[in-house]
Amino acid sequence: MARITVEKGDITKARVDAIVNAANERMLGGGGVDGAIHRAAGPELLEACRKVPEVRPGVRCPTGEARITPGFRLPARHVIHTVGPVYGGRPRDAELLASAYRSSLRLAVENGLETIAFPAISCGVYAYPLDEAAAIAAGVAREKDWTLDGILFVLFSDDVLEAWRKALGG
Repeated sequence: MARITVEKGDITKARVDAIVNAANERMLGGGGVDGAIHRAAGPELLEACRKVPEVRPGVRCPTGEARITPGFRLPARHVIHTVGPVYGGRPRDAELLASAYRSSLRLAVENGLETIAFPAISCGVYAYPLDEAAAIAAGVAREKDWTLDGILFVLFSDDVLEAWRKALGG
């Protein structure tokens, strides 16, 4: 069973096999975590993202899915890009957020990775309520044995950290 931990910090500095990028469907960079990861990884990450085939015009990674690229200048060897939903209070939002976490974990396992670090997907400009998002993230991390050594949540602020600690019972 994977060890699940939380910490406050900068995900771009996480020493894990893969960090998860809260990306948009285009995968060409953006604000928040996405922009920080692109800046830290260097321009090679943007080039790698451009090479991910579009599944429909302007969409490389549909909401709830995940894609993997090298990490380039990051301490992490890989970046797993996933797209969470823009929160609208619909039941489908929870399904899509769970799918974003699940797809990322599945991709890590399929690629033989041992450790993964997540940000709080959809909790920035996508406005997902922290307590709900944390409960979904914790539930997916615990739903089965992911055959990973560690699942780390690297959270940027105290309020997000507190929500995740509460959801994980710590």
